Amino acid sequence: MNILILFLAAMLAMSPALAGPGAHGPNGEHLDAPAASPGAVLPRVETFSEAFELVGQLTGGELSIMIDRYETNEPVLNGVLEVQYKNLKAKASFHADMGDYAVDDPALLAAISKPGAHPLLFTLVAGEESDLLEGTLQVTQASEEDAHDHDHAAWNPWLLAAIAAAALIAAVFAGRRLRQRKEARA
Repeated sequence: MNILILFLAAMLAMSPALAGPGAHGPNGEHLDAPAASPGAVLPRVETFSEAFELVGQLTGGELSIMIDRYETNEPVLNGVLEVQYKNLKAKASFHADMGDYAVDDPALLAAISKPGAHPLLFTLVAGEESDLLEGTLQVTQASEEDAHDHDHAAWNPWLLAAIAAAALIAAVFAGRRLRQRKEARA
């Protein structure tokens, strides 16, 4: 019975460190998103106009874009968004489940994934409103693939919990066994 109580106490102590799917951190970041290696900066573009603000991030094989109304911070949902880089244009798909727009055009992604500064033009139509937003996507030498090269070294929290529980159980059994031997000698 004591072993079960110790195991449950260890699991409860660790539970705040384990985030569920869709959990958000203190700065609004998704805690279940793939972690980048320390020091890695994911390519990002931020821009705004009098009516809208836009934040885009190059990750997971797409350019993910969030758009809000500038004055109210209300998300702009179900709009029509087109992204242009030099002579390449691609229409973004709206993901209702995530509330973002995503560009997955291979030619555009290949062009903007190279290291450097990439000026982008966003054409947004939201209901009766339309706007042009310009921003620059900065891509550093450390690409997203580099950030994922070290993911194999990360330990799964559940694996760590299982190892800790097994070590705790083994220590309790070893302690009992030693006590039984001492009692048998006496």
